[in-house]
Amino acid sequence: MCLILLAWQAHPNYPLVVAANRDEFFARPTATAAFWPQAQQVLAGRDLQAGGTWLGVTRTGRFAALTNYRDPAQNRQLPSRGALVADFLTGSETPEAYLARIAASGVAYNGYNLLLGDGKRLWWASNVSGERRPLAPGIYGVSNDLLDTPRPKVGAGKTALTQAIDHLPDDRPLFNLLQNDAIHPDEHLPATGVPQDWERLLSAAFVKSPSYGTRSSTVLYQRCDGWITFDEQIWLAGAQRGARVRYRLVVAEVASETEK
Repeated sequence: MCLILLAWQAHPNYPLVVAANRDEFFARPTATAAFWPQAQQVLAGRDLQAGGTWLGVTRTGRFAALTNYRDPAQNRQLPSRGALVADFLTGSETPEAYLARIAASGVAYNGYNLLLGDGKRLWWASNVSGERRPLAPGIYGVSNDLLDTPRPKVGAGKTALTQAIDHLPDDRPLFNLLQNDAIHPDEHLPATGVPQDWERLLSAAFVKSPSYGTRSSTVLYQRCDGWITFDEQIWLAGAQRGARVRYRLVVAEVASETEK
């Protein structure tokens, strides 16, 4: 993912609300979100090149999501960070225990932010800063820097999310904020080691270019009675709409709808 916005215990009826965009090269093979045949409790998309994922939930209410930390000078040929999300979703450790276990192996991956939840607690960790901590109730945002770093699209997204959660179960405001393609002024852009034209392109919540851009927009929210809604819009090159999949699940009860 390149933008994750979430509300954790910030609404009386929806303890977890997530709005996220995955930005990637359109040539990278990807599977749309579905329950995995080899791990049928996991609902997530799949990176068909490296085998991991960027965001998912399980029938038991586990949640995991990841963004890459953008620092081209430090990137090396290392294992896919998406494996960390997949391993947590297919496991049973608490977020705290999982993060403690993988802390020593952080150098085996390029920079990342990892968000992990089990329905009772939500944790964030990064191998760049070496931090890991539980999150208090509130509104959070992360793109390709550390959690809540004041990037323009993070700040704008958090403000929009605060307003959008009051409209649930209508999720249109959540998808609207994810489709914000406004480019922010140069004076507000960070210097992350990519050319300035890429800094401009990547400053938008919804990224559009011929070869690289937002591949999927995901809205996930959990009601206080345990029902989880997972809604994913696929985007094709040229910002054309692809398939849209919707799932509702609680424990082992699942209802789904697929739209083409």
